[in-house]
Amino acid sequence: MAEIIKASASDKQREFGFTAEDFESVRQRLNDHAGIVLSDIKRDMVYNRLTRRLRVLGLSRIEQYLQLLDNPDRGPEEFVNFINALTTNLTSFFREPHHFEYLRQQLPSLLKRTNTLKIWSAGCSIGEEPYTIAITLSPLLHKGQSAQILATDIDTSVLAAADKGIYDQERVQKLDQTILKQAFLRGKGQRSNMVRIKPELRSMVQFTPLNLMGPWPMKGPFDIIFCRNVMIYFNKETQKKLVNRMADLLIPQGHLFIGHSETLHNTTDRFQAVGQTIYRLKH
Repeated sequence: MAEIIKASASDKQREFGFTAEDFESVRQRLNDHAGIVLSDIKRDMVYNRLTRRLRVLGLSRIEQYLQLLDNPDRGPEEFVNFINALTTNLTSFFREPHHFEYLRQQLPSLLKRTNTLKIWSAGCSIGEEPYTIAITLSPLLHKGQSAQILATDIDTSVLAAADKGIYDQERVQKLDQTILKQAFLRGKGQRSNMVRIKPELRSMVQFTPLNLMGPWPMKGPFDIIFCRNVMIYFNKETQKKLVNRMADLLIPQGHLFIGHSETLHNTTDRFQAVGQTIYRLKH
């Protein structure tokens, strides 16, 4: 367990109170459940996000909220909101575009093995990553070929948004006009500032909640796994376990895409680098 840090003067002035013990309890719960490691610098973020739940529930102290999480009648239901509040969801369409250019270039060789590509987007947030995969692959698939994309996240609120496939115009304004026409329908009337992913692309993606630290109901094997900007929240031991579990679900020579600030160095020897943050299973 991390060392208990001393309470600061600002803690005493907070509206809902927030002791060092409260913070330690929060990050221990998050680590036990999801494997996520919160550093000391996340203290203000934790306070700000949890106080939103306190206001909804009419509570006056974070200590009361932690007691609620331990309540056998109400705690399990509220724990979902607790996890949703503390998980970070930074994402965008075509984030790290070299990944999708590689996918486009490799598609012919990938389809030599199978007519149905199976891809997993782990930590998919509000859906922009799996939809980008669908947008990339759809024009390149010929008759009899398809792609099945499994998209998972621990945060049920972002999954609900992803499942709808509706986005503010601002989130797509930097995309090429060809992609906008290919992939999105414009809203009308009061929704003129919104876009919706086209049904044929939406049908390629299956969204489902998943805690990466828990059981994995899917059997695979997958041709490709995207697990980008997820491992940065885990300690090294958890990263090793996660990567090896993913390796077990990949086909021989299957691909793993990770985030720009992540690496498999000193994590596993089962992959070889084939591009910038792109790895291929050795066997």
